[in-house]
Amino acid sequence: MIELRPLRQFVAVAEELHFGRAAARLAMTQPPLTQAVQALERRLGVMLFARSRRSVVLTPAGHALLDEARRLLHAAAALPAAVQAAALGRTGRLRLAFVSSIAYGALPLWLRSFREAYPTVQLHLREATLDVQLAAFAANEIDAGFVLHAPGAAPGGFASMTVQREAMWLALPEGHPASARKTLQTRDIADAPLLIFPRAVTPSLYDALLAGQRARGLTPQVAQEAIQMQTLVNLVSAGIGVAWVPETVTRLQRPGVVYRRVAGEPVMAETSLIWREPAAPVVQRFVAQVQAHVTLQQRPRAQRRQSRPV
Repeated sequence: MIELRPLRQFVAVAEELHFGRAAARLAMTQPPLTQAVQALERRLGVMLFARSRRSVVLTPAGHALLDEARRLLHAAAALPAAVQAAALGRTGRLRLAFVSSIAYGALPLWLRSFREAYPTVQLHLREATLDVQLAAFAANEIDAGFVLHAPGAAPGGFASMTVQREAMWLALPEGHPASARKTLQTRDIADAPLLIFPRAVTPSLYDALLAGQRARGLTPQVAQEAIQMQTLVNLVSAGIGVAWVPETVTRLQRPGVVYRRVAGEPVMAETSLIWREPAAPVVQRFVAQVQAHVTLQQRPRAQRRQSRPV
């Protein structure tokens, strides 16, 4: 191991090419500086300078060391600021998972805003359903995640923040007899095969949807399961059945698919941001950033124009 002090002394001599001027620059006398450079040469087993009475010249080994020594000294000088920034959550790494439905909502805005505010934070994004995220948390593979669930059913054991609450809409084939109506009646979907995500993906919402069907006097006929919302919509476009999707997913336009409300009390879905406590500083920064956006979105439109999250 070579300490930083002899490297600083070497760099001073290499840049001045004069032991006297280098000693003055370092606020020390010349003999100790000469001894320090000689000790460094012995440590490395090479001559760093070719000396004569009239000149001091870097050897090839000295030239090679100079670039590396400058790099190391620069890194050492930057280290305290980097550590302090990490402690404040202004730099580091954020491993974030998200369900596909939030990607059609405000997630792109939140990510762009966070990148602009904290450009040195490395974002590692992973699309994953609730069950996959819970396993990833257990394996310490993610720091935070957006999950979909029934209202009030955010997974236990986490800190959480509700970021979105929305009604479930019905995606149905464009050629369906009721597709011309703006709002569907229960009888319109009585015999329609149901496309739905597996219960393991989000149990609370799965149960709420089937309970909602039964409350309307329907007997759910599950024709096909698919994990991703976009896959369900694609299966609807193929005419295989109808699918319940969060309202934000209605922004996903596919040929042959229409989205409609169903009369009666809608089944609601919530998206929450979850994380473990105590949270790392960078996670705290992200949570605060999202909270600022959610709070702003809940204000009247006129007030939103006057303030934006920083």
